Amino acid sequence: MSRITRWRASTTAAALGLALGVAGCATTHSINHLMAEPSHYNNHEVSVKGTVVKSTSVLGHGAYQIDDGTGSLWVVSTKGVPRKGAHVRVTGKVRDVVDLGGLIPLPQEVSSGLVMTEAHHKASN
Repeated sequence: MSRITRWRASTTAAALGLALGVAGCATTHSINHLMAEPSHYNNHEVSVKGTVVKSTSVLGHGAYQIDDGTGSLWVVSTKGVPRKGAHVRVTGKVRDVVDLGGLIPLPQEVSSGLVMTEAHHKASN
């Protein structure tokens, strides 16, 4: 194989790897943007960043509310919840509260609107 052919092959492989890596990343949105177009994001995976303002859990299952300065959103988790005051980046699927069924009991103040079912989160102080 010539040097040019090897260079093209390695460049193509690197570009393909980068494209696949970027395609797998959820775009970070403002909570206000999600609330403004709920049908566009319903059941799609997205990421949001914010501060935990409320948190409740029992045996690693629970919900927490995050605020990013544009609005607030409840996040349902089966992997543990971050503490109040933590800064988080959370990725998950946006869902209408009525579509959750018996997945997890939510706090009473969550009576309508959107929630996120968490795929994963990363918290910092």
